[in-house]
Amino acid sequence: MSRARHLARDSARRRRTRHRRVRSVVVLVVVAGVAAFAWTMSSTTASPKASRGPAAQSRRALKRSGVGGSSATTVSPTRRVPPGPPSDQRRMTLVDTIGGEISPKSVDASDTGLVFAQNMMYRHTMTVYSSAGNLVKTIPDTVDMSQFGVSGHPGLTHGAPVEAAFTPDARNVYVSNYSMYGAGFGPEGSDTCTPASAEAAGDTDSYVYRVDTANLVVDQVIKVGLVPKFLAISPDDRYLLVANWCSYDLSIVDIATAKEVARLPMGAYPRGIAISPDSSTAYVAIMGGDEVVKVNLATLTKVGDITVGSNPRHVVIDPTGRYLYVSLNSPGDVVKVDLATDSVVGSVHTGEECRSLAISTDGRSLYVVNYQSNTVTKLRSSDLAVLQTVSTGVHPIGITYDATIGDVWVAVYTGQILVFADR
Repeated sequence: MSRARHLARDSARRRRTRHRRVRSVVVLVVVAGVAAFAWTMSSTTASPKASRGPAAQSRRALKRSGVGGSSATTVSPTRRVPPGPPSDQRRMTLVDTIGGEISPKSVDASDTGLVFAQNMMYRHTMTVYSSAGNLVKTIPDTVDMSQFGVSGHPGLTHGAPVEAAFTPDARNVYVSNYSMYGAGFGPEGSDTCTPASAEAAGDTDSYVYRVDTANLVVDQVIKVGLVPKFLAISPDDRYLLVANWCSYDLSIVDIATAKEVARLPMGAYPRGIAISPDSSTAYVAIMGGDEVVKVNLATLTKVGDITVGSNPRHVVIDPTGRYLYVSLNSPGDVVKVDLATDSVVGSVHTGEECRSLAISTDGRSLYVVNYQSNTVTKLRSSDLAVLQTVSTGVHPIGITYDATIGDVWVAVYTGQILVFADR
C-alpha cells in the first residue's frame, strides 16, 4: 500500500472513532503483598492492572502533599529525576484510568505537577490534570482573535488541539491546532495533502496557542503553517519550532516577540521534533520519507539529514545529546542514532504502527505506543532491549513521562488516558 493510501486509511480510521466511547474498565484490586509479589515475578509482557501497592501509595502521598495540584511548581523540569532506582530497573503498573469527555491525541507533562491532554476537533478542548490524576480544568479551544490583535476573523474561533510543548520553566505551554474554525478560515485540513492540494482546497494557515499554566487560559496566538502538528521549544527558551504537516515546512518562532522568523522547507509530512540540550541543533522527522532533517538554530538553516528508515514519526534525544531515538511508524520499529556519526546503531521491533515516544529524564528508558497492536513498550535505551510490553485500550497514540514521581501517561484515541506508575 502506498504511503498516501496508508495515511488516508489512518485518517478515515480516526474519524470513525470520533463517537466511540469506552464504557467500562474492569479494575482488579489486589492487596499490597500480592501486588509486590506480582511486580517482582511478572513476565516481560503484562496486562494493565490497577494496583493498591507501592505505586498507588505514592499517588495518595502525592495528593496529600499537594504536589501536582491546581498550579505548577517552580521546580525546573529540565533537572528533575524522580527518586528511587534507575528507570530501567523499574516496572510499569497501571494505577489510574481517566475517562470523561475526552478524545486525546496527545498527553504532555510539565514535570512540575500538570499534565495536558489535547482533544483535537472531536472535543475542541485541552484537559488539564494534576500529576495525581485529578482533573484541574477543561480549557476550551475557543478564542476571540481580535483580542490578540488578529483581524479578519470576527466572532469566536475554534482550534483543534494536537500537541503541546512546555517552556523550560513550565510557566507556559504552547499548543498546536490542526485547523482553525470560524469566520475567515478555510475548510478543515486533511492528513492526505500536498501544499498544492491544500491551497486548491482553500485551506488556511493555522495558529499555535500559548497557555499560562498559572491561570490556565489562552493568552497568546501565533500564526504558523498548514495543519501544524508537533512542536518543540529550545532548552534556552529562545525558539518555538512547529512542524507544518501540509505546508511541508517548519516554522521557527522567536518566543520573545511571538513572531515567525523563519520558514524552512522540509519535505513531505514533517512530524516529530527534538532539540539538542545545548539548543544548537533541531532534528525533524520527515514522515513521508526516510530521513530526519538537521537544522542549525544559530543560522536557522538546514544543514543535512540522517537516513533512519521508512516513515519516521517521533524523535526524542537523550539528556547528554549523544543519541537520538526515532519511531518508524509503518515498520513498527524504534531506531537509535549516534549523533557523533549520524548513523543508526540499533533497531528493535516494538509493534504494529509505533507512534509516539517518550524518554525518562534519567535517559535510561524509552516508552513507545504501538497504535495497531494496542500496547505500550518499554525499552532500555542502552541496547534497545524490550523490558516490558503492556496492553492498552484501542489505539494508543500519545505518551509522556511525568518526572514528578515517574509516571507514564498514555493517550488512547478512543477516549481514555491510562496512567502507569513506573516504580
